[in-house]
Amino acid sequence: MDWKKCFTSYQDAFINDLRGLLAIDSTRNDSSATINAPFGKGCRQALDYMFALAKRDGFMYQDYDGYAGVICYGDGEESVGVLAHLDIVPIGEGWSKDPFGGEIVDGYLFGRGSEDDKGPAMAAYYAMKMLKDQGIQLQRKVMLILGCDEESGMQCMEHYKKHGEIPTLGFTPDADFPVIYGEKGGLHVDLLGEIDNSVIEEIHAGEALNIVIGKADMQVHNWKEEYAALFDFYLQCYDLKGEVTYENSHATLHIEGKAAHAMEPYMGVNAALHLFNFVGTAMGDTFAKKTYQLLANWQGKELGILIDGADMGFLTMNLGKVDIENGKAKLQLDIRYPNDADVHTMRKAIEEACQGYELTPHVYNKANPLFVDPNSELVQTLTSVYQAYSNDYETKNMTIGGGTYAKKFEHFVAYGPLFPKQDKPKGLVVGGCHQADEGIALSDLFTATAIYTEAIARLAGGNQYENA
Repeated sequence: MDWKKCFTSYQDAFINDLRGLLAIDSTRNDSSATINAPFGKGCRQALDYMFALAKRDGFMYQDYDGYAGVICYGDGEESVGVLAHLDIVPIGEGWSKDPFGGEIVDGYLFGRGSEDDKGPAMAAYYAMKMLKDQGIQLQRKVMLILGCDEESGMQCMEHYKKHGEIPTLGFTPDADFPVIYGEKGGLHVDLLGEIDNSVIEEIHAGEALNIVIGKADMQVHNWKEEYAALFDFYLQCYDLKGEVTYENSHATLHIEGKAAHAMEPYMGVNAALHLFNFVGTAMGDTFAKKTYQLLANWQGKELGILIDGADMGFLTMNLGKVDIENGKAKLQLDIRYPNDADVHTMRKAIEEACQGYELTPHVYNKANPLFVDPNSELVQTLTSVYQAYSNDYETKNMTIGGGTYAKKFEHFVAYGPLFPKQDKPKGLVVGGCHQADEGIALSDLFTATAIYTEAIARLAGGNQYENA
């Protein structure tokens, strides 16, 4: 079956359904959380939207207390799982498109979640729909598991694992093609304490730990008028935008950096770190200077955790949130480490590096690394399907620094939807996941849907397919 050709008759309906999902603001919102909506009304609304589609198309579905939902096709003691999420990161600023509009420009669909992960979730849903509509009989049940808290802790999957059926094997459409067989582990570090003799009065910066701080404001005292020229010079030196407003000895410093995913902090510009650097050097603030020295290197060199893994490459570190007010400080780090790193050794190194620093580190291992044998039947089956539909036999399977639902289950990998070697139309700005103007090429999303259909059929052992 040529699923790409089959999908052409579904394309208009697919776009319409995806636009409806993108229109929902499913950012986690604890202030609107209730029973059966633990992550807020928006996440609940997105889950109900998918259930409405399932009901329309004749699928069985089940709600797990608003934490997650499952849409099923077929029967069998064993099952193939597809893990997708409906929540999104905060919108942020800098958009030229409506983040909830689903606007199509030059073949690209724009909106928060179009790439991460509503677009891929809809692709997986339509893969199941095509299998059902074509009457493909499966030896394994197919379970599309939709979580509502992937971006801020994955509590949804912890709840589901306690109450739901665990799939035999599967994939999550929340990364890149061909196959992601390894994902770095995740450490979170809170630097807590009280600061004395600092010129910093207040700063609250950062949307989430997994986003590089794209802009920041810092209020300081002991400001001198001559600092304004130094601030302008600093902005010019680092090619930054910003401004300072001041009155007498008090000032507010604003710097615009560049947001990026925490797995690639080198792709962003951390505005908060630049504020610490300026205040530490130009204003002679000891705390700010030490903070910048410890945290500026995205590989964690000054914290003693620089590690180059054999399979996964370098450890990465992102300062994701900063909160200082009334002398109390909380700085939060997102660290992603390769599978051959040792958590105990890293914790000890961080503690030693922070001796003499005003803040005390509290280290939490949030997720162990994922590593699936690249020669396993699961990986090889998915690779062959990708190659057949993409005609790409050169790109190698890989490991990443991002964290997906695949970490939460055994025998799972990440699989698409992003293709290598993307050529975007000249002059068109297309943001990636967690960035402004997030968008995805519809042609890529259509091809991904065909790939997912074939992959599910092979893994589930449908008639005319070998049982994987």
